[in-house]
Amino acid sequence: MDETIDIPQYFLCPISLQIMKDPVTTVTGITYDRESIQQWLNTTAAAAPVLCPVTKQPLSRPADLTPNHMLRRLIQAWCVANAQSGVDRIPTPRSPLQRSVVIKLIREVSNKNNILLNLEALKKLEKLAEEENDKNNQKCMAENGVAKSMIQFVSRCFKNVRFLGLDHAFRILRLTWFPSEENKRTVEENPDFFQSVLWVLNSGSENTVKTDALIALKNVAGVASSASTERLNPSFFKEIIKFLKMNITPQATKAILKILIEVCPPGRNKMKIVEAGAVSDLIEMELSKPEKKTTELIFCLLAHLCSCADGRQQFLRHAGGVAVVAKRLLRVSPATDDRALCILESIARFSATRGVVLEILAMGGVSKLCMVLQADCEGYLKKKARAILRLHSKAWSDSPCIQLYLFTRYT
Repeated sequence: MDETIDIPQYFLCPISLQIMKDPVTTVTGITYDRESIQQWLNTTAAAAPVLCPVTKQPLSRPADLTPNHMLRRLIQAWCVANAQSGVDRIPTPRSPLQRSVVIKLIREVSNKNNILLNLEALKKLEKLAEEENDKNNQKCMAENGVAKSMIQFVSRCFKNVRFLGLDHAFRILRLTWFPSEENKRTVEENPDFFQSVLWVLNSGSENTVKTDALIALKNVAGVASSASTERLNPSFFKEIIKFLKMNITPQATKAILKILIEVCPPGRNKMKIVEAGAVSDLIEMELSKPEKKTTELIFCLLAHLCSCADGRQQFLRHAGGVAVVAKRLLRVSPATDDRALCILESIARFSATRGVVLEILAMGGVSKLCMVLQADCEGYLKKKARAILRLHSKAWSDSPCIQLYLFTRYT
């Protein structure tokens, strides 16, 4: 665009100072470009009041934005008139998704007497949620209870043993999930959602559907109360670990690991996971050299499980347990280093028979701990490594790496 062109001031967005493509007016009477004002609203903290950038007057959340069609037509006409000067024509923006449309589709999904109506509504919701480069649709759907409707629909299908529409429901739930208070209440009101996902995993559904179902379950597990997750049966953990070993898709594997991490802390769940044979399976997974993020999740879950005696027993029973932890230390990421040191500390502090102490030395664990002390890493990691070394300094005193460390540290 020719820089000498005089652009009318009221064509410019007060936030971006660029020509508005989709002018909208707030309740304060100020017009902004839709993208700029929505970005402003989204970056405002949830607990903070939303203020108009120009007038500093309060705006509602979500803000009422009225399209300024007259101004948009003026801008478009001006762009066409100045096309020879390099001004690009502004296309007519697509109308934003209306709340009334979402509410209508939710009602149709909730209809218990018309399966075909349910299916058509689900297809429309999925199409709206998947529209390319339009997060506004997903935001509108999340704010108007679509996730709640999908959880209720999945639970209803589980009770009625009906698969029709489940693929769409899980996809929509994945795209529109938000950890709101309403969704938390919905999770508490539908405790059989965990079992419904297992039901889908055991069906003949495609891997994409199973992946969407597991990601949905991961999101639900993240907001479920400890009282809800403590009620999970041992059979749930045996089944979910069975699917972990199947490696349905990389995304599904990470989702299962996150589910187990989320539900691990409360009550007896840690023991249920250990009794399901997870420790050995996790070590085997790590020995297959998975991607970085998967390794971080595996080590996080192993650190949780090794905090109990049975978990440590299973860990030490596997010939590759200590070796794989020692090998990954300082090779993957700071997050993995932190969890690896937690595992070694649990083993060295609470399960340190003479054989275990010598195994840590033989598998290179002591050498790696000394390397942590000399590496360029966070101070808290060095502190952990030093504490582990001090636990068995006498038994490890003949190790060449210990003598080297003492020499470089104190001379």
